[in-house]
Amino acid sequence: MDLAGVLLACILVLVLVISLLSNLLVLLCFIYSTELRKQVPGVFLVNLSFCNLLLTVLNMPFTLLGILRNQPPVGDCICKAVGFLETFLTSNTMLSMAALSIDKWIAVVFPLSYTSKMRYKDALLLMSYSWIHSLTFPLVSLFFSWVDYSNVYASCTLHLGEETERRRFTVFTIVFHATSFMLSLVILCFTYLKVFKVARFHCKRIDIITMQTLVLLVDIHPSVKQRCLNEQKRRRQRATKKISIFIGSFVICFAPYIITRLVLPASSGSNMPSRIRYPKIPGTAKR
Repeated sequence: MDLAGVLLACILVLVLVISLLSNLLVLLCFIYSTELRKQVPGVFLVNLSFCNLLLTVLNMPFTLLGILRNQPPVGDCICKAVGFLETFLTSNTMLSMAALSIDKWIAVVFPLSYTSKMRYKDALLLMSYSWIHSLTFPLVSLFFSWVDYSNVYASCTLHLGEETERRRFTVFTIVFHATSFMLSLVILCFTYLKVFKVARFHCKRIDIITMQTLVLLVDIHPSVKQRCLNEQKRRRQRATKKISIFIGSFVICFAPYIITRLVLPASSGSNMPSRIRYPKIPGTAKR
């Protein structure tokens, strides 16, 4: 293995450990916290952490083995199952983040009617749609035999097997990512734009009250006045930073994955590798 492969394997191990510990902590907090279980956002949060945990446990180890061995780490049937789960869980993760943003939008924009607009029943309906939506595309890919080991990703994932199906596979890939990544990104931008407007409105109201108070308190010490002005400035920037971090983390985590998925099917088929020969697994029939 070359130096790039070693570095990639080390980064993957680091990400695997961090993801495993962080998502386990979230699930443990949900299990042992009665207050968190009572809150509706806990449904979206536990679904998001559960999907991330399954991706960490089921997909990353096989990808690591693919990098280290430079060949399919498992047999055909297991590879198809892993690729199916990878497609399903990735889509479900993106839609779960979109559901969390919808919950935040309702809580901030409609605070007085939040309990009636977002109940446990409504949260479960959103999660049901997320699961049905996420299951549809891997089922289609499995039907057309588009789940296989890919040398490019060193993992079992969506993969074009026959050059004659390139156009159909390209259309499938575009529709899949348009209804998962782009849909989630549009929902995130829309909901958090509304949240940002509400936050700016409340900041302006607080700023007016602060300035009126500072004008009335003519004998206030200059250091106290400067501290109030600094806090006023930080308050205006706080909402922008939080929203930027949330949307930015979504884009940073998923954009490279989506870009490579969209670029590769459109590339020339002349360099497409031939069908992968899986290692023989004891007890299995000859292919």
